[in-house]
Amino acid sequence: MPDRGGGPTGPRIRVGRPSRRVRTLLMTLGVLAVLGMAFTMFAGFWTDWLWFRSVKYSSVFTTMLWTKIGLFFVFGLLMALAVGFNIWLAHRLRPPLSAMSMEQQSLDRYRMGIAPFKRWLLLGITSLVGLIAGASASSQWRTWLMWVNGVPFHQKDPQFHLDVSFYAFDLPWYRFLLGFGFAAAILSLIAAALTHYLYGGLRITSPGARATAAATGHLSVLLGVFVALKAVAYWLDRYGLAVKSSDFKATDNWTGLRYVDANAYLPAKTILFCIAVICALLFFATLWRRTWQLPVIGFGLMVLSAILIGGLYPAIVQKFQVQPNEQAKEAPYVQKNLKATREAYGIDGAKVSDYSGTSKTQDKSTLRDDVDSTASIRILDPNIVSPTFQQLQQIRNYYAFPTNLDVDRYTQDGKVQDTVIGLRELNLNGIPKNNWINDHFRYTHGYGVVAAKGTDADANGQPVFTESDLPSTGDLGTYEQQIYYGEKTSTYSIVGGPQKEIDYSDDSGEKTTSYKGKSGVNLANPINRAAYAVAFSEPQILYSGAIGEGSRILYNRTPKERVEAVAPWLTIDGDAYPAVVDGRIQWIVDAYTTTNGYPYASRTTLGDTTADSLTATNNSRAVVAQQNQVNYIRNSVKATVDAYTGEVKLYQWDTEDPVLKTWMKAFPGTVQPKTAISKSLLAHLRYPQDLFKVQRELLTRYHVTNAQTFLSGSEVWQVPDDPTNKSGNAVPPYYLSMKMPDQTSQTFSLTTTLTPNGRDNLSAFMSVDAQADSSDYGKIRILKLPTSTTVDGPKQVQSQFNSEQDIAESIKLLKGGDSDIEYGNLLTVPLDGGLLYVEPVYVRGGGLKYPLLRKVLVSYGDKTAFEDTLDEALNKVFGAESSTTPPPDEGTTTPPTSSNPTVQAALDDAQKAFDAGQAALKKGDWKAYGEAQKDLEDALKRAEEAQSKADKTSGGSGSKSSSSPSPSSSASPRSSASPRSSPSPSESSGSG
Repeated sequence: MPDRGGGPTGPRIRVGRPSRRVRTLLMTLGVLAVLGMAFTMFAGFWTDWLWFRSVKYSSVFTTMLWTKIGLFFVFGLLMALAVGFNIWLAHRLRPPLSAMSMEQQSLDRYRMGIAPFKRWLLLGITSLVGLIAGASASSQWRTWLMWVNGVPFHQKDPQFHLDVSFYAFDLPWYRFLLGFGFAAAILSLIAAALTHYLYGGLRITSPGARATAAATGHLSVLLGVFVALKAVAYWLDRYGLAVKSSDFKATDNWTGLRYVDANAYLPAKTILFCIAVICALLFFATLWRRTWQLPVIGFGLMVLSAILIGGLYPAIVQKFQVQPNEQAKEAPYVQKNLKATREAYGIDGAKVSDYSGTSKTQDKSTLRDDVDSTASIRILDPNIVSPTFQQLQQIRNYYAFPTNLDVDRYTQDGKVQDTVIGLRELNLNGIPKNNWINDHFRYTHGYGVVAAKGTDADANGQPVFTESDLPSTGDLGTYEQQIYYGEKTSTYSIVGGPQKEIDYSDDSGEKTTSYKGKSGVNLANPINRAAYAVAFSEPQILYSGAIGEGSRILYNRTPKERVEAVAPWLTIDGDAYPAVVDGRIQWIVDAYTTTNGYPYASRTTLGDTTADSLTATNNSRAVVAQQNQVNYIRNSVKATVDAYTGEVKLYQWDTEDPVLKTWMKAFPGTVQPKTAISKSLLAHLRYPQDLFKVQRELLTRYHVTNAQTFLSGSEVWQVPDDPTNKSGNAVPPYYLSMKMPDQTSQTFSLTTTLTPNGRDNLSAFMSVDAQADSSDYGKIRILKLPTSTTVDGPKQVQSQFNSEQDIAESIKLLKGGDSDIEYGNLLTVPLDGGLLYVEPVYVRGGGLKYPLLRKVLVSYGDKTAFEDTLDEALNKVFGAESSTTPPPDEGTTTPPTSSNPTVQAALDDAQKAFDAGQAALKKGDWKAYGEAQKDLEDALKRAEEAQSKADKTSGGSGSKSSSSPSPSSSASPRSSASPRSSPSPSESSGSG
């Protein structure tokens, strides 16, 4: 009979071999293919290393690299050893002779076939499972680093009284180890069983015993290890109940123990742990008893117990104990969830105050001056006026502004002013001719900041620019205007070499420059060029003459990309915003530390809670971590990205956050202390929108602190849909300088409204102090309206605007011809117990490609106004004029005057046409009104053309000043602040 170690070898059959030339060719191709694959892998690794070194975060790269390598080799080796040892042991324990059966005779052929290759086969199998296990383990680098560097929260869960760090940092690692152990046990069991079967240790159809004693003992031990791991799983499941999500009618994504968990599942897991330990011992006992009878019985009892104790018993408790008296049974556990959720999301300090919703003052005229002191009402909507910025300040087609501009604060005339700001970024789609040189060498950067007052518009409905033209001049002073890093900079550029870059263009022609910064990776080295040619699939990088001494490649150029790359353990806010700080343009990026392991705190999906009407209609305004479920979040890091050098700085913002402290231990030196933030930068930091949106979503339920009220659902709110558009998505929060009833002065705030679940009236007004240098920064204030009376919510106010006959007729007129209406942000301001609503109305059309501010809607109590200016609308609603309104000689109701006679004559004609249109409007003569509007548009166009010719004659830049007249199809020159000419440079720089 053949020995189990092999068998007789048959006669060798000689096969024709390929010729030497063919063999040489095949060998050469094989070597080249291997070298090509190796260099491709090297190129990816090398370019990553060079990039991290260029941004001075090489320690992040090396820490991640060595952690991944360590996990790969340790766990890959452990898996390979486990599987390889059990295959070797099964082969070692094979019976010396095979049984006389057809089954064994068939297997003899396989045994003889693999006999010469047994070692190579063993090495191949163990290497394969080792590679797979190592690759899987290397992806757990975050889990490992958090476990080995974890710091305590100094908060304990209410059930097991363990520090929260156990659930956030330790439990995930233990679960990974457990999963690895299960995988090793199962693979070893399968490999050992197959080996025993191949060599006769296990028999299926052969006569006699189905398994040898050696095979029985070996497989029993492996099954015992598997059951022992199951016992460990049952024990860890006890703690997992504190962070387990489940369906509960009180809230979605409920996390933590409920009554049935504490009184059924928890004891069941303990009992099953004990049963599993006994069952594992019975399997180990087969080493002496050599029979599977007792272990199989024990395993069957464990499975039956899991069904009865772990499944049926909790269902009985839920049905007969909890459901008949759910509120009383669940209340203690809901109270724990309320406390933990409010702490985990930083909403435990939210101050809820009752607010009547109706004005206390009988004579509303006395409130007119209070409006100005309560809020700096922003009528320039940053989410609408981007096309206006584009039309008036784009200057060249290869520049563009983001779809949504940003709101910041700058000092003007000694007063902090809410300012709408945007950068003139590079737009490759607008360059004259697209080719490799133009796209990557000549057109490399944007140029300059454009900013406008948030609370004002000029007589033509255009923004009142405080920083404009090219190069930009105005109130921001002198600063580095070249923008090499921005939200629209999605491709690589090669700068600093022999090829000159276009800096900007004016009437005298193109101005060229060469990048002087130290950003990017040097391409003078041929190895670097070859690596980037492969990494970017662009062979011209290797041999192009446009690349030479000093050439540097810039990539990963959006602020979000750069911060994500240097700090991959952070979750990045969807909106980076620019600020001029100390003579430089800095992108400010908010970053969060998160975990989903905070016991009892309900989970939320960041992608859902941070979506609103803006993210639905604008791809550039991204949501945070689309599918990332968390139950703890902190805005722990403020990051900056220099628009010229690309330098990334991370600042510790939340000095108490244990998650950030853990990552700072893992990546020492990457995050600077909070004290390193300069005062000029601090003035531009703000409370992030995405965190606010997460918190407001949680506060729709978790504003209550009583478990009974929470369970009843009577106080559930919702975030209303945006009434200003038809997206059907949530209204975005708005930045606004205002003061709440308990404040003495205005602060930069982030505000939103909340309505009852399923209804449109107002439930609450919520704001957070968003001014970073304020002592109350981050304080959430909620004005809760009475449930006994109804106060109009945003949708009802918008409906009221649209339904009033006078307003409806005026809007119909504004929509005349091919014009269209765009409603701006509907701002809400608490005032004297009531709520003031303000909404700018923009008109786009009649030959215009951009919206102009034409009307302002204001509502307070039962009064509504629809006027040309905010002041006029407020005066009408309150029946009085503000004492701070400028005297007549400081304002104007006519278009801007000009020293140019031709321009002035055209503007005079425009005023006559406007007056004629207003007269026709009062008489209801629509034909005459239409003719007057056409005359008005013609006059304004003539004025614009005359002004443009005058600018060219005088040698100007050719850009349109904010005081230049603009054609209008449907509305008149406005009675607001007098038109403003292009600002002159200020001696003060930075943030003011």
